[in-house]
Amino acid sequence: MSTSSTPQTGTQQEHERFLQQAIELAGRGVAAGDGGPFGALVVLDGEVIGEGWNRVPSTNDPTAHAEVVAIRAACQRLGSFQLTGAVVYASCEPCPMCLGAVYWARPDALYYAATKHDAARADFSDAFIYDEIELDPAARSIPFRQLDVPRAAEVFQEWLDKADRTAY
Repeated sequence: MSTSSTPQTGTQQEHERFLQQAIELAGRGVAAGDGGPFGALVVLDGEVIGEGWNRVPSTNDPTAHAEVVAIRAACQRLGSFQLTGAVVYASCEPCPMCLGAVYWARPDALYYAATKHDAARADFSDAFIYDEIELDPAARSIPFRQLDVPRAAEVFQEWLDKADRTAY
């Protein structure tokens, strides 16, 4: 068993303790009637800097998943849109949207407890989204149609030409 406290190799006990906290957040959200059974937290240097649970129905926000709520809180606290050095702990394997949010936030690692299969058994399946991603945009259940409009691509060159742009 590792005794290191780096994000990628923290001890099994540390990871389990933070995952237990994420599960408790999920339970708190369920008890409050805020949303589904999902909780998450962001940890930096052993300190929780952001936490959240699913609040989709209570906020009428389809993006208010636990991981997104926790990432938003952590980024606000840090004053940064990146979570370098941090670890995200989620009570369940992230959905495609949360997976994208994790990658954009760039933490050092993510640990989760329950699997997407556990979530599917509770009627939280995201398999259809993964299936949709593989389809041609026009063939998706919500068709995506690209239109050629003036300046659409030009703003990308303006971004590249901007000397003081913030790197992502």
